[in-house]
Amino acid sequence: MLSEFQSTFALVLAGTGAIVADAASGGMVSHSGVSLTFGLIVFAMILIHGPRSGAHMNPAVTLGLSIAGCFPKREILPYIGAQFAGALAASLVLRILAPEVDTLGATVPMIGAWRTLALEALLTYMLMFAILAMRERPLLETALAIGAVIGLEALFAGPFTGASMNPARSAGPALVSFNLHDLPIYLAGPVIGAALAALRTPPPLRS
Repeated sequence: MLSEFQSTFALVLAGTGAIVADAASGGMVSHSGVSLTFGLIVFAMILIHGPRSGAHMNPAVTLGLSIAGCFPKREILPYIGAQFAGALAASLVLRILAPEVDTLGATVPMIGAWRTLALEALLTYMLMFAILAMRERPLLETALAIGAVIGLEALFAGPFTGASMNPARSAGPALVSFNLHDLPIYLAGPVIGAALAALRTPPPLRS
């Protein structure tokens, strides 16, 4: 649980922190820099925390892995609780560091609510598919693949929806900045996408 808290804290601190730094500096980080930050922090956290907790960092991923038969159901709620707590703690730190940035990197739809919901589901479907496809591969290969997927999806879809793919990542800044209007979209979309990817994945082989 501590590893999930720490890895999600780092994800939100670095990822949304890059968004906050970009806003505070007048664009010095850039959209490409934000996307790269998300990809790199996911890559690093999988290497660091993967051997301990799996480094889910994402409630939708935890649910998807459980649906696919790769994660015990009894650990779903503790994992999700640790992930939301890590995201909230990171957003509180960013509020202290940059009180002038109102949204703290909260995800906001740019293409309408229903299209945002559909795109977030599709993005998370692709992410979950990659995670399940890599679940038996070496840790370094898994970290590279998942980090690349996150970075690339953020790069092309960020201007449309913020490319959250992660209810905890969206909830942290939304709760701390009181920007709650669009939060249900970012809670539901990733869960739908992850569940669909998990349901189409054959269960793991049993010895």
